[in-house]
Amino acid sequence: MAFFFFHWDDEIIEHLAQHGVTREEFAEIVQNPDERGTSRSTGRPTATGFTSTGKTLFCVYVMIDADTVLPITAYEV
Repeated sequence: MAFFFFHWDDEIIEHLAQHGVTREEFAEIVQNPDERGTSRSTGRPTATGFTSTGKTLFCVYVMIDADTVLPITAYEV
């Protein structure tokens, strides 16, 4: 499992909450995805996987540097 620092702000926390996703769930998937990919619409990195809470999430993010993630969005698939 990879370890990353996450750059959280109120706006992204609220955006994730609107999609029913917590910070913990987002971090869980990005750090230990079942699949990594690239967003077709933005070209940003993606991570998909199953959370310990039973959700299947698709997460989009930006790598600020080698170990820092800027969350963009996430939603259940």
